[in-house]
Amino acid sequence: MRRVDRLSRVTAPPPGLETLKEKLAVVHDLGKAATLLGWDQQTLMPARGAAVRAHQLATVGRLAHELFVSDEIGTLLEELRPYEESLDRDSDDASLIRVARREFDKATRVPPSLTAELSHTGSLSFGAWVEAKEKSDYETFRPWLERMVELRRRYVACFPPADDLYDTLLDDYEPEMKTAQVREVFERLKEELVPMVEAAASSATPRLTGHFPAADQRRVGLEIARRFGYDDSAWRLDLAKHPFATSLGTTDIRITSWEPEDSLDGLFAVMHETGHGLYEHGVDPALERTLLARGASLGLHESQSRLWENLVGRSRPFWTWFYPRLREAFPSQLADVDEEKWYRSINDVSPSLIRVDADEVSYNLHVILRFELEQQIFAEEIDLRELPEAWNAAMKDYLGIDVPDDAYGVLQDVHWSRGGFGYFPTYSLGNVMSAQIWERLREDVDVDDQMGRGEFGAIREWLREHIHRHGRKFLPVETLERAVGGPLDPEPYLNYLQAKLALA
Repeated sequence: MRRVDRLSRVTAPPPGLETLKEKLAVVHDLGKAATLLGWDQQTLMPARGAAVRAHQLATVGRLAHELFVSDEIGTLLEELRPYEESLDRDSDDASLIRVARREFDKATRVPPSLTAELSHTGSLSFGAWVEAKEKSDYETFRPWLERMVELRRRYVACFPPADDLYDTLLDDYEPEMKTAQVREVFERLKEELVPMVEAAASSATPRLTGHFPAADQRRVGLEIARRFGYDDSAWRLDLAKHPFATSLGTTDIRITSWEPEDSLDGLFAVMHETGHGLYEHGVDPALERTLLARGASLGLHESQSRLWENLVGRSRPFWTWFYPRLREAFPSQLADVDEEKWYRSINDVSPSLIRVDADEVSYNLHVILRFELEQQIFAEEIDLRELPEAWNAAMKDYLGIDVPDDAYGVLQDVHWSRGGFGYFPTYSLGNVMSAQIWERLREDVDVDDQMGRGEFGAIREWLREHIHRHGRKFLPVETLERAVGGPLDPEPYLNYLQAKLALA
């Protein structure tokens, strides 16, 4: 009753609130237009369109930035401060003003010219990365990487000095998270995961290989996605060199996958990106065309994709239900593979070269490697000419693997080509969060029974109610605490991995 009473005493919204919403909606629309251009760039655009697309992205980004950092929006945010303080923190209006002020304070520190240059150079750098990866030639990409690092240094210099220079980069993807916190979690993960990988790898069941036609994979992947919550009237599934998900609105979800015909790894990519899509699709429609209409952070976003890919999609109950259907789709390829062998093969722990192909345990070491290299880059402790060697040495140290060439090493990920420094830690933070969320979800939902019957509605709706519908209303740490009742904690994730390995 106290919350209702408090809200009932709030004065009517001042006129400036509607003006602010209208202006932020325009900024939001421009951002989504850029998202569409970026989606097209990675899925359908012909290669020779890259130069023109770079200018288009830079123009849209500059216009959105200039509108957002206008004096009028700054004045409106200040005028609305008393109204925000009179509201319950949970209200949509209070959250919108609060998040807009935080984003405004950050954006006004960055010159529009730098924002445009980051977008333009990043678009060209992405094209250079694609070519360099195809040729496995780091040196042709290095000048672009050096340029992106330089631009990100200029970006960091726009902000007050932090406890750690990397804090500013991390904050763009995981608001209010500090490098020291990530380092503490990752040190705990390394402590357990390095020996876990060494012990488990010797008894691994190799992944199944064969010929699995792409068209058949697409049909099976869509069948799984639809059971999870993919809506044909509001979603698309396309192919991309590096699978990703994005949204143009809560009813326009774009996911991508790949379909390597020598394995069924593409099915798990579909599950992963469907998890991202469900987060965006589950945001409260009342938040549409606002700064709040997306996930709270990339770490929380990753928690959703990894939850559906691994905690659901690699579970025994899921495959007890779906494996007969998989064998129907690939009868000759799986004729001699029973459910137990399949289950073990998709849960093997065997260090590999490629992050996106890595098993649940060793995956995090791929991420930690990148996190540590990024810190060295921005602390000027490593020369970019020596980055491949540093990468290869870390792979050998953490995973015991020799890297054969740049395409399987330092060039395998797209993120650095676009200046996405600070992004990689969110992958393992998402793994940690996913286990915490799953542990809490299991208290309310009999997930094993649900998955064993091919029913996922109760899981999806629990996630929508406790996480998705809030969008960005709260800081990621607040969203997590509201869902699980406590702070970020790596122990449930480590317990989950240890229990799974014990049953393997």
